[in-house]
Amino acid sequence: MLSAKSNANTSVSYSKRKPLNKTTIIGWSFITIASVLICLFYFYPMVQALIMSFQSGTGTNLTFTGLDNYARLFKDPTFITAVKNTVIYLLIQVPVMILLALFLSVLLNDKRLKFKGFFRTAIFLPCVTSLVAYSVIFKYLFGVDGIINMMLMKLSLIAEPIQWLTDPFWAKITIVIAITWRWTGYNMIFYLSSLQNIDHSIYEAAKIDGASSIQQFFKITIPMLKPIILFTSITSTIGTLQLFDEVMNITKGGPGNSTMTISQYIYNLSFKYTPDFGYAATVSYAIVIMIVIFSIIQFKVAGERNA
Repeated sequence: MLSAKSNANTSVSYSKRKPLNKTTIIGWSFITIASVLICLFYFYPMVQALIMSFQSGTGTNLTFTGLDNYARLFKDPTFITAVKNTVIYLLIQVPVMILLALFLSVLLNDKRLKFKGFFRTAIFLPCVTSLVAYSVIFKYLFGVDGIINMMLMKLSLIAEPIQWLTDPFWAKITIVIAITWRWTGYNMIFYLSSLQNIDHSIYEAAKIDGASSIQQFFKITIPMLKPIILFTSITSTIGTLQLFDEVMNITKGGPGNSTMTISQYIYNLSFKYTPDFGYAATVSYAIVIMIVIFSIIQFKVAGERNA
């Protein structure tokens, strides 16, 4: 009797299950393929890099050394210099870019502005240019005999050419200008799309209550855009910590490593110096740790307030 009942229950449960139709099978196949590719090309290299960070040696002759590579980070003057340079870019460029993108998005969201489509396209256009191409152009623009120095001298703003690429201070400024020029329009698009979703009646009510444009910006616009500001701040922070193309093509990390970033140092460890892939992997995970730390700080500062 028990076996008969169990067989009956099993047959009922099988009958209740929906048969896999063609659409379900196709859907699962797409998910499976994507999951396998993500694991193969993302997670597997990440795990391998983590394992490699505990190894050391020349080229591919690596041996397990435990935490020696991580201890080496704190004694490596080149790594410390690269971290300082990257943090300087982060603390200067990201706030300037975020504020500039906010300002431009508010201007381009004004219904009274003519040729808005042209201005939006012009500001966003740098984002789709080649990293290498625009970096090389900036290198020539800010050369000693470049257009920037010629214009400044003709306007009598400087008496002699500025050493944009060979002076440590001005070389950093050049990198900051280049990054800001390229990525401001990218962040502006996020703010502009969010502004267009804000109900215009809120601003009309604020005007009736006597709020000025500045008060509306700080009391309405900024609070409404907090989630997007947090998002763009985190993505900009990640991008700046991984900065490579601009520095490599404009200054090559010089003069004297004064503009070198962490990503460029990883490249040098892997391909320029005597190859040390284990230590290069360790430096790459230092970037991961820094990204996590800065992201947590930004979430604590903006995320909880927004919640």
